Parts: sequence; C-alpha cells; structure tokens
Amino acid sequence: MEDNRRIRVAITHGDTNGIGYELIFKTFAAPEMLELCTPIIYGSPKVATYHRKALDIPASFSIINDAREAREGRVNLLTCMGDEIKVELGVPTPESNQAAMQALDRAISDYRNGLFDVLVTCPVDERHLESGGVKFGSQQAYIETCLGEGRSVLPVYVGDALTVALVTDNLALRDVPQALTPARLEERIGCFYNTLRRDFRLSNPRVAVLSLNPDNGEFGNFDREEQEVIAPTVSKLAENGVNVFGPYSADEIFSGSTADAFDGLLAMYHDQGLPPFKAREASEGVRLMAGLSVVCTAPESNVAFSIAGRNVADETAFRHAIFLAIDVWRNRQEYDEPLAHPLKKLYHEKKDDSEKVRFSIPKKHENAILERAPKTAPTSAPSSQPAQPAPEATDGGEEQQQQQDK
Repeated sequence: MEDNRRIRVAITHGDTNGIGYELIFKTFAAPEMLELCTPIIYGSPKVATYHRKALDIPASFSIINDAREAREGRVNLLTCMGDEIKVELGVPTPESNQAAMQALDRAISDYRNGLFDVLVTCPVDERHLESGGVKFGSQQAYIETCLGEGRSVLPVYVGDALTVALVTDNLALRDVPQALTPARLEERIGCFYNTLRRDFRLSNPRVAVLSLNPDNGEFGNFDREEQEVIAPTVSKLAENGVNVFGPYSADEIFSGSTADAFDGLLAMYHDQGLPPFKAREASEGVRLMAGLSVVCTAPESNVAFSIAGRNVADETAFRHAIFLAIDVWRNRQEYDEPLAHPLKKLYHEKKDDSEKVRFSIPKKHENAILERAPKTAPTSAPSSQPAQPAPEATDGGEEQQQQQDK
C-alpha cells in the first residue's frame, strides 16, 4: 500500500434481508470514519437503496464496478450482482443467502489481486450458508477454505476486558475430547501466542489455558484430558519460552479478577469461552480470524432478522470490527518491517576450521614471545648418541662458565 493512501477496508454486505446495510450506513454516517479509511462495500446498489429508504437514513454512496475505482472520502459501493434480487426484510431466503456469498466471493477474488488491505464481514444466516452445492457452517469456514492455504483459522474474540480464543469451534460436545490432541493444542497455543505478539503488539503475552473438565486441579486431581494432553503440552511450551499457564477451570478464570492477569484465554470449546465473553462484553465484541494472511474481522452478532428494517440495530460492534482490522493491519506492518530488511554485516568472516589454523600462533605474536623469553642456552633434547666429554675449560672459558652458572 502507498504510504500516503488510506487503508482500504473491504466490507461484504452479508444477508440482504438482515441488518448489514443498516450497520454500514450508521457507521459511516460519522464523517471521521472516512478520514480513517476508504470503505469498499461489496454489495448491490438496488438492495442498498431499498434499505436506505426502508430505514429512512440519509446515507450516500458512490457506485463503482471495480475496486480500483474506489476513491477516498466517500463510501464506495461495488456492484457484485444484478438488480433482480428480491428483498424481504427479516425473512431468511436462499436468494438472500446467495447474495451474501456472491459478495464474499468477489471480495476474496479482489484480495488475491491485492485490491484492498483488510476485510470486514456483515452477519449472514449461517444455517443455510453454501457455495457450489457445498454447505459451510460459517463465513469463517468458507474464508478458511478459500484463503487458509492449508492452515486452520483460530477464532479470537476481542473485547475491552477479555480476549478469548477457541481450540475447537462448531463441534458437538461429545466430539471435543477426541479432537483435543497434543498436536492440535500445541498448534492452537502457538497461533494464539504469535497472534497476540504480532497482531496486538504484546512483546511477551501471558496466555491462560482452560481445562476441559470442571474443577480440575483444585485438589491436584486431573481427568485424562488434563493429565495426558493439556498439562504436558503447557509444560512443554513453557519450557520452550512460551508464556503459557494452566490448565485452569473455567469458573476459576471467569470469576473475580483472575482473567485480568492474562492477555488471552484459550478455551477448549465454543460454549466454554463464548457465553462468559458475551456476558462481559455485551454487544461490543469482535471476532478476529487469526492464522490467515488476510486481516479479517466481524462483529460478534447474528443476522438479527427480528429487527431488520426497524432502524434499531446497534452498530457499535461493527464499528469496533473496522477499528480492530485497521489496528491489526498497522501492527503487522510495524512488526514485519524490521524482519523484512535486516541490517547487513559490516564485515566478512573468514572461517577455517583446520587444526593448523586453530592452534597456530600468529607470526608477530611469536616474535613478541621470543623477545620476552630469558636469554638462556637451550636445553638439548635427549639423544640416542652417547654423550661426548666436555672440553677442558680455558681461563677465558672458566670465566664464561661462571657467568653462565650465575
């Protein structure tokens, strides 16, 4: 991205019968939002106009056909589909769900071409989410399939007081123990720890790992998952320099101020981490899809068909999702910059591991040693030849011998 260009935020409109356009219009009604970023709404001008009229919101937008046409200082609405879409506010239909997928597909394609910086998604009806006849349990699963490059997304829920990640998501409780393997837990802890360092710029984050079973560890008693998987994995990573602790029971972490001692909490399954998070963060929580090359966030709220078109939806979480996406993008730039351009060596090392070089004495040092040595006659080495008798000393020789003896 050019240094003097505002961050381009791609926003998918979500289910066209839900509250997506209401969240968008209310968020960008504040002029300062357009000073912060350049929004590109992936949607339909016809649907947007219908929602604007139904909500009686004085929202304005500029229609574009390509993300390259987006201009700063205005809401850019990129046409992703035809005008034949039928809008039935508050009613989930296959057509409205398909419209959400069309917008998401176009955004994913544009990201691969480098046409925007971060992605924020509006809510969809995930019960009927499918593409090409294949059903996906969530937008997150679809984005992971398209952009994950073989890696799995770590859902991280971010609020003012808590940051919670999940080892498993969208699994039946009976399937969680089987999915909880040492390899998976180690990968999830590592991803969470690195996300806190890179995306949140915490130099040495403290991560608390929750136990799978309740009340474990209070009296030194652990169940199988804690004994064989969680505790050994935590110990292994801690010995390797990761600032991780646990396992802790959920009631111990979420009661009182224990959670405040950590930068992130890693829950084992969805209903262990999400209900306490939502109770603490109310309607302002945001979900970050960690582990992807793209920065992707979403408000932690559902499609809210019951209030669609009534102009009562709260856009706070959606606004925070945009803020978080921008912060994470900037943090990654700051974190990656020194690693991308390391300082070059100012000298060249000449390595020679030969024994001769390792144990030899430089010539100038050898001369200095000889100069400091006492001026005595060298002692002859033992010889196999018989010793010769010493010559008789003359007068001068006797005096010289006495001087040597001294």
